[in-house]
Amino acid sequence: MRLLNILKENDIVKVSPDDHLSKVLSKLSTSHDAAFVFDKDNKYLGIVSPYFTMIKSSLPANAKVQHCMTHTAKIYLNYPLSKVCQLFIESKIHYLPVFGEKDKFLGIISARRILSYFKDLSIFKVSVEKIINKRWQGLITVYEDDTIAHAISLFKSKRISKLIVISHEKKLKGVLSYYDLIKLMINPKYSSHHGERINEKVSLYNYRVKNFAKNYVLTLSKDKQVIEVINLILDKKIGSVIIIDKDRRPLGIITTRDILRFFIDNEKFAFIKSLNPFKKIFKRSI
Repeated sequence: MRLLNILKENDIVKVSPDDHLSKVLSKLSTSHDAAFVFDKDNKYLGIVSPYFTMIKSSLPANAKVQHCMTHTAKIYLNYPLSKVCQLFIESKIHYLPVFGEKDKFLGIISARRILSYFKDLSIFKVSVEKIINKRWQGLITVYEDDTIAHAISLFKSKRISKLIVISHEKKLKGVLSYYDLIKLMINPKYSSHHGERINEKVSLYNYRVKNFAKNYVLTLSKDKQVIEVINLILDKKIGSVIIIDKDRRPLGIITTRDILRFFIDNEKFAFIKSLNPFKKIFKRSI
């Protein structure tokens, strides 16, 4: 597949170095999104991402974009797809800039467009357990009645963007995304609590997880194939799928990042396998 075929040249979120962070974040919808920064001469300068501004660090909402930019790796049209996937994984962003000769900005490539290509590949017609068992980090959960302060602590310490919300019976109740809390993080720490007396203030950090978690969650059973995960992510425009058992207890989560890593591992395996004939020839020659 040629990268030029999945290059996106229009409808790119472009911002100015003088814009404020709060304005930029309002244009993005997930923690893995990105806004691309250009100067007045339309020269590419860098990107702004919720992950780097709100998860990896805690920049104020009124900070100017010029102080919030991240310089991610550049993608060039001659890069193999496996290398592009690796850059997506390393950057933790689902949109990366693409450049041509003399570092000319050509557009962007999204992880979603790569998944659109993956859905036709036979290597993904395997059980979801193939990915769950290889995940670098186990399933991280939070109880629905835990405080937001506890959830934020997990986000920070584990460097993740999503928490699986469960009941005390270990059943799936929803998903809490760090991006869902960004408005909480950039607004004043105190607000009127629903049900409290007028003018009585309580810390938003004392709210419960269930007040912010999304109940609508994409789920599949462990006997399904990875290709079905990809189709769900593409059709529903969401970044992950929860794998559950027959009692709706979460067994794992498969994210876009996991699928990209699975592709890279298969490419490496195919390359090593292709070397075997040469090894046999070499042994015979000895």
